[in-house]
Amino acid sequence: MQIAVVVYDRFTALDAVGPYEVLSRAPGAETVFVAERPGPVRTDTGALAVVADRSLDEVRGPDVVLVPGGPGQSALMEHGPLLDWLRAADATSTWTTSVCTGSLLLAAAGLLDGRRATSHWLALDQLERFGAAPAEERVVFDGKYVTAAGVSAGIDMGLALLGRIAGDEHAQAVQLATEYDPRPPYDAGSPDKAPAHLVESLRAGSRFILR
Repeated sequence: MQIAVVVYDRFTALDAVGPYEVLSRAPGAETVFVAERPGPVRTDTGALAVVADRSLDEVRGPDVVLVPGGPGQSALMEHGPLLDWLRAADATSTWTTSVCTGSLLLAAAGLLDGRRATSHWLALDQLERFGAAPAEERVVFDGKYVTAAGVSAGIDMGLALLGRIAGDEHAQAVQLATEYDPRPPYDAGSPDKAPAHLVESLRAGSRFILR
């Protein structure tokens, strides 16, 4: 089973690495990081790079497609090489997945038409512009399409998908091995729980102007 993790300039590291840590532990999995061109790809902070070992052209039929989000997503909403690759890969994939605003790229490629999907809470309403049905949920399954909400939700998505691929017990073993037992020091992880002024501050500075 080949898992293709798509990376691009200014993607968010945890969007890709979180589910990678989980899904790469599926039995017989081969995980490849792919980009338009092989080589190091900088994340949104600029301080970290992930090496893409293969170009999009070199990965033709992955079983699982994973698209992270991040600030760089906005510039790719009409980027033919990536969107064409997503359509081609999706034609033969078993699972097509995203984390955070990666779902906007799937939607821009026309893959989420009429489907329920989620994204980062700041970008959720943008999905409707591309024919998807926004769902305020942490992980959404709709057929073979699996979308996760913002950033950290990718770990939950990875575990949920791993359960479908390898069974609940294997997914539980991976959860235990990675000691994924979150106990955050604050209860401010969603706009429904966070202080209102923080929600409005983030909303006011939102980058979600789609191109």
